[in-house]
Amino acid sequence: MRTRARNFVAALVAGLLATPLAACGGNDRVGADGFTIGLLLPNRSAPRWEHFDRPLIEKRLRDLCPRCDLEYANADNDATRQQQQMASMITKGVRVLVLDAADTRALRSSIQQARAAGVPVIAYDRLAEGPISGYVSFDGAQVGKLQAEALLKAMGDRANDGNVVMMNGDPTSANASWFRKGALSVLTGKVNIRRSYDTQGWSMDNAHANMSAAIAALGPGRIDGVLAANDTMAAGVIAALKSAQVRRLPPVTGQDADLDAVRRIIKGEQLMTVYKPFPVEAAAAAAMAVALGRGESLRDIATTTIDSPTTNNIPTVLLTPRAVTAANIRQTLVKDRVYTIEQICTSQLRPACAKAGLDVHGATE
Repeated sequence: MRTRARNFVAALVAGLLATPLAACGGNDRVGADGFTIGLLLPNRSAPRWEHFDRPLIEKRLRDLCPRCDLEYANADNDATRQQQQMASMITKGVRVLVLDAADTRALRSSIQQARAAGVPVIAYDRLAEGPISGYVSFDGAQVGKLQAEALLKAMGDRANDGNVVMMNGDPTSANASWFRKGALSVLTGKVNIRRSYDTQGWSMDNAHANMSAAIAALGPGRIDGVLAANDTMAAGVIAALKSAQVRRLPPVTGQDADLDAVRRIIKGEQLMTVYKPFPVEAAAAAAMAVALGRGESLRDIATTTIDSPTTNNIPTVLLTPRAVTAANIRQTLVKDRVYTIEQICTSQLRPACAKAGLDVHGATE
């Protein structure tokens, strides 16, 4: 991949959220130009897709184009099903598709079919192969770097030749290799990566099985850190460590700021997660979809370009992720209203929450 950054990223991101209709004309134009947008998400195993991305995209589309309709489908980690869903939406006459591919290579032929039918496709969160018209995501290399930096810091002296297990994402996702490369740019030469696993479907069960294999091979007391690519897999890793009766859990990373993961961070079971401000990503995707549906250029929306294995100079919005630990949950997730303190701090967690500066009784958020 190659990116060419422009100089107005910050202004664009602010504008996407602050000016609902600025990029898409006035109300008269919106009312006269309703059409259908298709949204295809990859799975339900990661809570973010149904809990955050879908409702945020739906809301933003309503803001930008009140007379537009949304056709929605979830692939449940089945690329063939997603291909069928895309074909059905094209047949029904959607004008533009927002696609988070269950398999970024397998969907290439479907994206080509969409292009042949005159339906532009926006790759959402994962860069699919084929003639993509736009792409919105977070900097995957930076995600991996944030995870690896936090892991090294938590390992302390054990970071010098300590034993690390890498629990990578699904090999069919371009993001998985992006995250891994970012992490390796930090970890290589500083720790011993004793085991590295690809995790089909980003699945908790598969991560549990892989971690159990690593424990059997290395011994329960000889794992100094685990770089888990997302929170769902972190849950499987931690469950496997507990099943092996590991009394002192090694630091375990995550991604996506799932509520259960935030609670594990408060409890001290998970080291950190990577927070990707979903409203900004959803806003950019919705703005691209409405613009393309009206036959407009993405020049005023895209902040950079990216090359995929098949397509060059894809107009892109590439956003910045943030690391979240127990020390900054209030300043990140609570401040951005992702969760309230009351949602995070169950009755059992209140002592730990108070220690982390999340006092339920004093909460005003």
